[in-house]
Amino acid sequence: MSNEPHAGPLGTADPEEAAFLALHAEREEIERSLALAQVRQRFGQDDEEIERARAEERELLLSLDRLMTRIRAAEYKRQPGARRW
Repeated sequence: MSNEPHAGPLGTADPEEAAFLALHAEREEIERSLALAQVRQRFGQDDEEIERARAEERELLLSLDRLMTRIRAAEYKRQPGARRW
């Protein structure tokens, strides 16, 4: 048996790196959903469908804003000499 760490599901053995990559994977998922909501607004067949897409877009933008704040914090922590508080 090897003493080398095994890569996690995102291809890294470092838990902090895996968490960082997971944040970016979540961001990509939200951005895809956001793009689809915008397409449904633009090409929706009825007013109700378009309004649901607008509401979904608002929720996704809030989620994306919160996630980007977490990503910025994680990026700061990765800098050499970053303060830990």
